[in-house]
Amino acid sequence: MIVRILGEGQYDVPESELDRLNALDAALEAAVGNGDETAFASALTELLAGVRAMGTPHAADALDVSDAVLPHEGASLAEVRDLLEDDGLIPG
Repeated sequence: MIVRILGEGQYDVPESELDRLNALDAALEAAVGNGDETAFASALTELLAGVRAMGTPHAADALDVSDAVLPHEGASLAEVRDLLEDDGLIPG
């Protein structure tokens, strides 16, 4: 799975990590839904750190479509709310 972090680049994340990513995504989605800025900031940091830890940088010169697009570090709750789909940021 290719995950893009806006302003940073793409990461190749093994499909085997999808459950972990979805758990982090669910925490972020819950914080956004509750309008909880503190929980949101923590959840966003954990999700992005998880992608960086679980994945490997995707070749910068590759023109591959991302399977998921995540907000940049420091994105606002309102920005993330606009990016959320029915099943969160991570498909599956």
